[in-house]
Amino acid sequence: MTMKYMTLNKDNNFLQSDIWRKFQESAGHKTFHLELKSPSDPPFEKGEGFSFSASIIEHILPVVGKYFYCPRGPIIGISNDQIPISNKIPNSKSQINLLIDLTKKKNAGWVRIEPENAETLEIIKKQVDFKISKAPHDMQPREVLIVDITKSEEELLSGMKSKTRYNINLAQKRGVYVSVIPAQAGIQETDFLDSGSGAGMTKKYITEFIRLIKLTEKRKDIKFHSANYYQKMLEVIPGNILKLYVAEYNNKVIAANLIIFYGDTATYLHGATDDEYRNTMAPYLLQWQAIQDAKKAGYARYDLGGIKTEIPNSLATPDLAKPDKFQIPNSGNWSGITKFKLGFAPAAEPVKFPGSYDIIIDRKKYCLYGIMQKMKLLWTYAQGI
Repeated sequence: MTMKYMTLNKDNNFLQSDIWRKFQESAGHKTFHLELKSPSDPPFEKGEGFSFSASIIEHILPVVGKYFYCPRGPIIGISNDQIPISNKIPNSKSQINLLIDLTKKKNAGWVRIEPENAETLEIIKKQVDFKISKAPHDMQPREVLIVDITKSEEELLSGMKSKTRYNINLAQKRGVYVSVIPAQAGIQETDFLDSGSGAGMTKKYITEFIRLIKLTEKRKDIKFHSANYYQKMLEVIPGNILKLYVAEYNNKVIAANLIIFYGDTATYLHGATDDEYRNTMAPYLLQWQAIQDAKKAGYARYDLGGIKTEIPNSLATPDLAKPDKFQIPNSGNWSGITKFKLGFAPAAEPVKFPGSYDIIIDRKKYCLYGIMQKMKLLWTYAQGI
């Protein structure tokens, strides 16, 4: 399936959903929601009608203060197959000003947005009286890989790389077993000490997932979220939306994935493995099980998450003579991650986004933020020398 755009609206974009906002609040962030609709609901024809929706998360940085983040948003003027925003959409400037006014009212230095595509970004730039700059780093992947799971299982398997099919079968032959654990509302920190059957086993699996996260973090020298972050996620998000896929081998948990089921899409959110058991090929079976489950449940797409098929010049080795050109890349072995994911749908065209952009409200705060980012990158680079 060839896809260049994703149709985003608040009904299929979990990062702009009410439940994701509720989770962020439980993790200690203030959140805000803005919404504006025309008398007629989308889809729109010939530029008639409009809508605006934005879920915003407040972040607070040391020294710099607060900024707003609108993940995969704002969502503006939705149509059937992509988002062709044009100047013909009525009140488009007033829509964006809703977001600007809230940012100023709450004394945030800037608002970080993630436009749907280049066209959307250009229209936002035309409607905003403040400077818009590319963020020092992207909050979400610039590229994601989407699998069309409306096809039959036979078609999905035949569309994979032969090595991926082989590894799925190998995991099964070696006795890897996959369990699916729905997120449990109301889990308390002390419950993680529980074990045994029923609810205790669920808590055991969650504890094992956090153990694997720490192992993966140390092995790959990357930074995951805190254990509390994942605990809150599993507490707050309902079990029909968030599920923990656990791979076991010889009664030991060796890999686990968090999968979000929302709108028409199942999304691979986070994963971790025990490298001691890498020869079992458990991650391949975990993904395939989630794809099968999503298909059976009627979902149309499976989002394998971030990949990197192109390495921009800004992610090359930093030039110390030009610190203003520094960019903090996402950590991790993107080559290995990309190869793994592309094995499930090598013919699919990656979905590409413009990335994160900052609408700068307070230039002094943003300048201070830029200095802090450069110092952080210089320190990171110096540590690697």
